[in-house]
This record gives sequence, structure tokens and C-alpha cells, in this order.
Amino acid sequence: MNKKSVPAPSLKEACVQAAREVIAEHGVESLSMRDVARKLAISHQAPYRHFESRDHLLAEIMRRCFADFARHLDGRPRTGQPEADLEAMGHAYLAYAREKPLEYRLMFGTPWPEPAQHPELVQHAVHAFDLLRESLRALHRDQPDAPAHVDRQALFIWSTLHGMASITQADVMQHLQLAPGVEPALAGDVMARIGLGLGLPCEVRAA
Repeated sequence: MNKKSVPAPSLKEACVQAAREVIAEHGVESLSMRDVARKLAISHQAPYRHFESRDHLLAEIMRRCFADFARHLDGRPRTGQPEADLEAMGHAYLAYAREKPLEYRLMFGTPWPEPAQHPELVQHAVHAFDLLRESLRALHRDQPDAPAHVDRQALFIWSTLHGMASITQADVMQHLQLAPGVEPALAGDVMARIGLGLGLPCEVRAA
């Protein structure tokens, strides 16, 4: 096969896109620099011009996923009311997981490359979590133990939403024979139960 030449400015983006296609087709375990080069019909050494290793390429893809996820959460509608804004973030989280399942699995279902070698990946991942913390801080400004309280609640919310997002994407869902109306109301029900767990006002939980 004749190897083609990809212009240097676009080679990095071409490698990222090809890697995403390999992951989508065969899973992240199958990702290799050789497969990326083969998909682009370029020299096996060409991807190394921008990425030191397969893990560096994967880290860049995951970094972009977390950055996109944070933009999605940050772009949710704002009302200025902490409870309503927190609920909107929850719905935005679930919408992202539903609309971008590949990106969601890469962020939360893929073993990370060595974090010490990829500080930008860590930075973007923590930023996404900090958006949830910021929403909760608005609810607990007057509490002396607010930092620890916020962290506990943030982990509670995250684990609940992640559980729902993961199970609704699982193949088993289509075999559960749920009662009519349960699945369409699931997101609202979960958000209401999160509100109950946080001790939010009843009118917020029923929204």
C-alpha cells in the first residue's frame, strides 16, 4: 500500500479522529498507533510526530472528552436559584451520557493512562467535577463544614447519576419488562430522589 502524506498541521487532528474511529469500531483495548497509521494509510512512524505513545494519544482523546463534557454542563440554562440550577446540571449530565455514549464511556469506563504524565487530562476532569461542587457551594454558604459537606454531596450525586446513565445504556434494560411509564419518568424520578437525599424543598423535588 502506498503511504500518503498528511500535512503536518492536520496530522494531529487526523490521528485523533482515526483513533476515535478505532475505539468506536473495536473498543479502546484495540487502540494502537499502528492501527491509527493503517487507518490513515500513512507511515507507522508518522503518528509519533505528535504523540509519544498510544497512551499519550488516548490521554488527548480523554482530555477532549472531559473538556466537551464540562462545556456541556456549564452551558445549561441558569435561573440564579441554586436548587433549580443544580437540577438543570443533573439533567444536563444525563443528556450528555445519552447523546454521547462513546465519550461518556471513555471518561468514566476507561482505565486512565498514567496521570502524572498527563496533567491536562487531570485538570479537565477535575474541572468538570468542580462545576458540580460550585453548584452545591451555593446551597451551603453558611455551613462551617461546607467543604466536606459539599464533597460528600457531590460524590452522592455523581454516583447516582453515573449509575442511572450506565444502567440505561446496558443491554439488560430492554429485557427488564418495566411497568408502563417507568422508563420515561426515570430521569425526573432520580432527580427528585436526589433532592430528597439533599434535603431540598418539596417544591424543588417535585419539579
